[in-house]
This record gives sequence, structure tokens and C-alpha cells, in this order.
Amino acid sequence: MFANRLDPLRGLYGFLIVVSACLAFTSNHVDAADDQRPNVLFILVDDLGLHDLGVEGSTFYETPNLDALANSSMRFTQGYASCRVCSPSRASIQLGKFTARHGITQWIGAASGMDWKRDDKLLPAEYLHALPHDDVTIAEALSEAGYITFFAGKWHLGGEGSLPTDHGYQINKGGHHRGSPPGGYFAPYKNPELEDGPDGESLTIRLANETVDFITANHDQPFFAMLSFYTVHGPVQTEQSRWQKYQTKAQSLPPRDHRFEVDRTLPVRIVQDHPIYAGMIETMDQAVGLVVDALADAGLDKNTIVVFTGDNGGVSSGDAYSTCNLPLRGGKGRQWEGGIREPFYLRYPPLTGDGMTSDVPVTHADFYPTLLDICGLESRPEQHVDGVSLVPLLRGQSIADRPLYWHYPHYDNQGGEPSSLYRDGDYKLIHYYEDGRNELYDLSKDPAEQNDIADQHPQRVQQMYSQLKSWLDSVGALYPEPDPRYDPQRTAAKWKRMHTTKKESLEKSHAQFLDPNWQPDPTWWGSQVVKD
Repeated sequence: MFANRLDPLRGLYGFLIVVSACLAFTSNHVDAADDQRPNVLFILVDDLGLHDLGVEGSTFYETPNLDALANSSMRFTQGYASCRVCSPSRASIQLGKFTARHGITQWIGAASGMDWKRDDKLLPAEYLHALPHDDVTIAEALSEAGYITFFAGKWHLGGEGSLPTDHGYQINKGGHHRGSPPGGYFAPYKNPELEDGPDGESLTIRLANETVDFITANHDQPFFAMLSFYTVHGPVQTEQSRWQKYQTKAQSLPPRDHRFEVDRTLPVRIVQDHPIYAGMIETMDQAVGLVVDALADAGLDKNTIVVFTGDNGGVSSGDAYSTCNLPLRGGKGRQWEGGIREPFYLRYPPLTGDGMTSDVPVTHADFYPTLLDICGLESRPEQHVDGVSLVPLLRGQSIADRPLYWHYPHYDNQGGEPSSLYRDGDYKLIHYYEDGRNELYDLSKDPAEQNDIADQHPQRVQQMYSQLKSWLDSVGALYPEPDPRYDPQRTAAKWKRMHTTKKESLEKSHAQFLDPNWQPDPTWWGSQVVKD
């Protein structure tokens, strides 16, 4: 009987021993995990089109390093930038929020309100001109967890008081208020946050080398390195040898009598044969290779999360008219898929392997919670409110269906129109603010957005527009207003010029790039001093 009375005590004692052992194991496991937390390398390219890479279908540009990275990553085939221009997308990456919610809806420095003077029907909405300090950036979240943080390249999220070092990055190489490199792509850079190298040094390679130096110096502690290239944003510049290489390569392409077609507002490039831009792409690919190789050389490639993406679509109209995004419609600044679809890769060997792809629509806002999740850190749902962790997709599982929103109540330099977008499943609604009309596309059947089916589905259009408007109002979105100075005749004359004389000028100048006797602006061909 006495023995029977001890049985429950023996059971309790055994239970406590097991619990104690489990707690000890858990404690040791967390400590070990802390010592082996994955590093993060985040590579962001400016103005990169989805089809600017070989792995994504380009046969003119050459990107062997990025093709290899994509093929060893999870490649999200429906990866979206958070905006069709740069600053809003960059803010979404830092904050895990859609643009209408964080308030940076335009590239910082663009005119708004009555300061907009381009003969348009509306006054662009106001917007925030710096990253909000009330938010916790991904760099701040990782820094709080003990990561050393590094930023190199384009920032464009505010100036003094709102530089990378004001938002969680302990080291800043070249990030300041400007969106394009003030001295071009060859030293002297004229960059207040980056020491000049020797005359003719490539800015793109320099930023890669700064990142390599950081990785080498910090290989024994967890780090977050963000390499944010200025390239392939204008000015369009490359080494002379690379221009000659692609000028020669272009001669093998079928002859063309034109390179541009008008799509609603501006001429749009319809062929990839720009030899200077191709050289920029190759230099960027070389730079990525330097950094990825540095991880392997340091023995860190198996324990480093590598992210690669772009901030908005390729420049097919406006600016340098430098690339073609077909079969996607539009490009940077425009409301169609060419303006927001991006290369979107994530490599982390414990979770990803060769040839992995996902066709689930994902966005920039998802990077924040995904990185926290992989790094074993607590999520911050009050911060990355519009993003979701993509780890289930990396594991071959699923994530819940969700609506995606874009808000751009502005005009731009590329012919885009003030509008908001809403994707629900395969359907994408575009609401235009000039006249209140809606376009509807079924992306599963019409990824090129050539067939507006709004008239065929009036109930769906009304339901989607109501949902879009409700969400925008709930986050305090700002809208454009009528411009009292609007003169429809002046506006019509502007677009007529763009469709005629501008198009003719583009055809002539872009044909000249392929002339073996072409000479660039003498202010930037200093790259001749560089030995490739």
C-alpha cells in the first residue's frame, strides 16, 4: 500500500525531471540558434525590368551571375514592387507596409499640388518626403536583435535627419537624398556619403566592393547588408568596351524600321537592343557576382539569406527609354504590369533549392516579416501590417489568399496616369482619377493587359472598386484634385508633340547608339581609363 502511495509521487518526480530537461534543451537550443543566426544580404536594383535578365527571358542582355542566383533560389514568378516608382517601394521594403498606409506615394522630390506645372488635368496629391521615424524599419528590428547593419547605394528616403544611419543602419556608403548618382556612374561621384575613388572607377563595382569589405570584416557575427544599386537608373552610361560589345551584338538582330510605339500617352520601347543599357546590366550582374562570391569565400553562403529584387519596372518610356518590358504592358511609372512586376528571388539553403518557383502573388511588404521569420525573431504585426511571411511557400505550403493594393495619385515622367490598383485573385482593377473610369483585366488569361473586360463584368468592377475605395479611406489615403489652370487644348497639344516629334527624335537618337562611330557625352566617357 505504501508503495502504491509513492507511485503518483514517482510520476510527478519523473515529469519534473522531463520538464527540467526540456527547458535546459530549449535554453541551449536558443543560445545555439543565436550563435548561428542567418545573415541577410538584400540586393535591390533601381529601375530593373522583369525581363531584363536572361533567366526571365532576355536574349540580348547577359546576366550569368543573376541567372545562377535565380536558379538556386525560390523564384517568385509573380513578384510585385509596391509602387511603379522608387521611393514608395523602398519605403515599403523598409516598413512592411503598402504605400497608401505609410504615406510616401511618390518619388521624393517630385512636385505636388500647385507646384505641378505640366498641363495636366489634376493636381497630384501631397505625400511624405522622408521615412517616418515613428515606424520601426527592418534594419532597426534586426539591429535590436544584435545584427550589425550596413547600407550601400541609393537611399532616396530623405536627407539630413532621415539618412540610413537615422533608420537603423550603422554604416552608410553612398545613401543620401538623391535618386540618381549626382556624378554619374564613374568617379568622381560627387556623392556626400561616399569617398571618391580614382577617376573612372565604376560606381556599381565600388558599391559591390564596399559590401564585400563589410562582409569580410564581419563574417563572425550576424549581419544585415543592404546593397541598393543606383544602377540601372539614368543617366545611362557604361564602359566603352561594353558599349562596343553590345553594339556589335545588336547587328545580329533582325533589322527594324522602328523601336517605339505609342501607348496612350508616350512612345514606348518595343525592343531590347540598347547597347549602353546592356552594358549597365552586365556591370550590375558582375557586381552581384562579386558579392555572392564573397559569401562563399567567407564560408557564409549556407547561412545567409540572399534577397534580390528591383524597386519598379524597367524604363520603357520617359527618362532614357532604355529597355523593353514586353510581353508585359508599360514600364516604370505606368499602371500596368510592366511598371510593377519584378525579379523576386530568395535564397536560403536550409529552405530553398535549385529550380524552386512559386506563382503566388507576393510584394515588397512581405520581405520584412519573412526575414524576421527566417531569422527566428518575433514578428511585428503592428509594423509589417501589409506583409506576410513567405516561409510557408519556401516549405512547399501555402499562404492565405489576400488582396493587394497600389496607390499612385500622381503623374510621372513616364506617361503614367493617377490611379489606384487592386488585385484580387487573377483579377486586377485599375481606377483612374482623371475621369473615374475603371479597367479590369484577368491576368490568368491576359497577362499583357490587352483586353479590358470591365464592360463584361460590371458587378465585379463595382465590388472591387468599392473594396479598393474602402481600403484606401481606411488608411487615410490622399487623392489628387482638379487643377483650376487646366486647359484641355494645351494638354492635347502636349500629347500630340509626344506622339510625333518626340517619337521621331527617339527613333533617330536610339538608332545612333548602334552606329560604330557614335560618341557619348564627353563628361562621362572617363571610363576609358578603366581596364575591364
